[in-house]
Amino acid sequence: MKNLKIENLTVKAGEKTILKNFTLEIKAGEIHAIMGPNGTGKSTLTKVIMGDTNYEVTSGKIIYDGKNIIKMPVNERAKMGIFLGMQMPLEIEGVSNADFLRSALRAKEGDNFKLLPFIREVESYTEKLHMNKEMIHRGVNAGFSGGERKKNEILQMNVLKPDVVLLDEIDSGLDVDSLKLVGEAVMDYYNERKPAILLVTHYQRLLDYIKPDYIHIMKDGHIACSGDKSLALKIEQEGYDKVGNDDE
Repeated sequence: MKNLKIENLTVKAGEKTILKNFTLEIKAGEIHAIMGPNGTGKSTLTKVIMGDTNYEVTSGKIIYDGKNIIKMPVNERAKMGIFLGMQMPLEIEGVSNADFLRSALRAKEGDNFKLLPFIREVESYTEKLHMNKEMIHRGVNAGFSGGERKKNEILQMNVLKPDVVLLDEIDSGLDVDSLKLVGEAVMDYYNERKPAILLVTHYQRLLDYIKPDYIHIMKDGHIACSGDKSLALKIEQEGYDKVGNDDE
């Protein structure tokens, strides 16, 4: 079972400490949602797990599939089966979606890569996500709206089939219909492959579609409290100020 375990992780950006002895374990087949006020380190956590070199890990471990991956570069983490759906997906001119996905999947699968099943799968998921079929032949996210970029992240997830899925505010920029599509696509993937999922969101509405086993509230770079979905409803009613204070 490919579990993700974060042990006493402390992370800095420049002179500022963002994550402070952060500890969390996500087992295969579990969905964990992280919520919290802005600036508490939620997005930083996903980027550090993925290997973003803009952050300095001063202590702690990130253990995936039994290995400490702290010093592993981004591409190696991706090949091992870790995927990050970004809050603000980048635009890459001159590289089509199809070429990008084909190269990424070939790097992951090596000699097992088969072109025809790849083409069929891309077409199937593009249709399922209600994406314009022309988008697969355009530059990565080139001219895409915010919602289209988020759908493109979910397309990548389905094609690359990671064992650990990190989704950083995948709901931002989505209208009601697109939110339902994306949420259901994530749950379909979960039900099919039972990955470990870490979901960062500000809004309880996403959790109507993606059903977390655990919800964690982050404050000041660490988890202040944890619970089930009822915790998200409490946040929606009362705000973050009244939640987790007894734990800090």
